[in-house]
Amino acid sequence: MAEYQNIFTQVQVRGAPEWGMDNAEDMMSERAGRPGFSALLGWIGNAQLGPIYLGMWGLISLATGTLWLNIIGFNMLAQVNWDIAEFIRQLFWLALEPPSPQYGLRIPPLDDGGWYIIASLMLLISVCTWWLRVYQLAQMHRMGKHVAWAFAAAIWLFLVLGLLRPILMGSWSEAVPYGIFPHLDWTTAFSIRYGNLYYNPFHALSIVFLYGSVLLFAMHGATILAVSRFGGDRELEQIVDRGTASERAALFWRWTMGFNATMEGIHRWAWWFAVLTPITGGIGILLTGTVVDNWFIWAQEHNFAPAYDGPWGYEAYQGNGG
Repeated sequence: MAEYQNIFTQVQVRGAPEWGMDNAEDMMSERAGRPGFSALLGWIGNAQLGPIYLGMWGLISLATGTLWLNIIGFNMLAQVNWDIAEFIRQLFWLALEPPSPQYGLRIPPLDDGGWYIIASLMLLISVCTWWLRVYQLAQMHRMGKHVAWAFAAAIWLFLVLGLLRPILMGSWSEAVPYGIFPHLDWTTAFSIRYGNLYYNPFHALSIVFLYGSVLLFAMHGATILAVSRFGGDRELEQIVDRGTASERAALFWRWTMGFNATMEGIHRWAWWFAVLTPITGGIGILLTGTVVDNWFIWAQEHNFAPAYDGPWGYEAYQGNGG
């Protein structure tokens, strides 16, 4: 008999569909959809699909998010003369661009960034109401608000890119275009314009936390999967027992690194690393152009980057006005 130890789940346990609990006020009775199962998704985790609870905030988020997507889609379709085949062929290059710089923070005509402003407003409402839904659901289940605050960290970076920094710069043209390759082009141009974003220390911190959170989540996920045949997925019960999966996992990391996080501690480590990724990234973006005009010169002045001699060094940048 093969051991319960594989990259994907070998055994898929199924019973009656789980509808979840009702709280005292029966606020979640609006759950919709007939629960089903997916064998493909069962390779990864619990394969039950549905039911889903939207609530008022979820419905508003879904409606405004759909409007946002349709505004972008129809604008892109208009750019190819409503040709579906061309729309599919050029999809990666099409974009809904922000207003031109001459409009500043004023509302521009629809065909010169007005649709972008309307779409961005819809996206802002959609994201914020979805956050309210997350917070409300946690409150209904008497959970901590850790998921909502983690989501808020991502919203912070979203707000910096599309709202806060454009306002501080005095122009909606500083916002990020909607589109796949145009979005990437904006990122490249942004870095070049401000002297290489790699010299932004908050960008560096963001990358540290990004790679660190990936490593921590992978280490924790791998550890629990490796001891799942000893019941490692039942973490709470494991904490107060001896000779269990948790004790084996703790010994593994103590003997590997010299210390180990607790069953709660590893989640706090991973949560903070992940949350600090968009927080530090957002700070770095917010300072770019508003406080620092050239990160390469800033880094040289603060001994963060070497000062090269010759035509491409610090003096050349200063001679050209930075």
